[in-house]
Amino acid sequence: MNVFFLALFCVCCFVAADEDERLPNKCEVCKFLTVELQDALAKTGRSKEVLEVGEVLDTGKRRRKIKYNTSETRLTEALDNICERILQYNVHAERPGSLRYAKGASQTMTTLKNLVHKGVKVDLGMPFELWDEPSVEVSDMKKQCETMLEEYEEVVEDWYFHHQEQRLENFLCESHILKTSELECLKEVWKGDMGKKGGAGEAGGDSTEEEGVNDNTKKEEQKTHDGGEL
Repeated sequence: MNVFFLALFCVCCFVAADEDERLPNKCEVCKFLTVELQDALAKTGRSKEVLEVGEVLDTGKRRRKIKYNTSETRLTEALDNICERILQYNVHAERPGSLRYAKGASQTMTTLKNLVHKGVKVDLGMPFELWDEPSVEVSDMKKQCETMLEEYEEVVEDWYFHHQEQRLENFLCESHILKTSELECLKEVWKGDMGKKGGAGEAGGDSTEEEGVNDNTKKEEQKTHDGGEL
């Protein structure tokens, strides 16, 4: 049994060490910036709040009323500390490409923690209390996110006010930031760990959209089976 734990520990340490050998590229940074921003906007998209803007003048002119869900205020609030949300991600070294970045504990870290709980001494060169701190990769992604947002904030504003019929990922990443040769990570979609209930929940916006499409397809197939289309 001790030999098994030792072998498993060595494998896990090899994977954990490999995580520090790779930093996120521009495609990955843009991808997760747009995922987080669209998620932040989605949470306030159905608000019926009405804002009053402008000053009341001596002439009696009333303040202008605008809908919150189309206001600059909504965008400003969504952008506030948006790159901080990147720090919620972890490195999942067992996954390929951009899919290595996801929220939730990685298989590697889960295995190592389980070993600790079983009494196995695991030395990662840092206290156990710091194991859940953002990794070098994730911290670097946050910094790149901040730089990218500062440089392309006007493009984001243009999308918000004039081009929301397009996905932000397409408008910002494909049309303004990335070269044709740098688009590969945008095609990568997490489909969940096979055999793990709820595994697809870590994927972000892309997997959620895919699940919705699959659900709609199943419903249409059921309608056809029951009596054909109306």
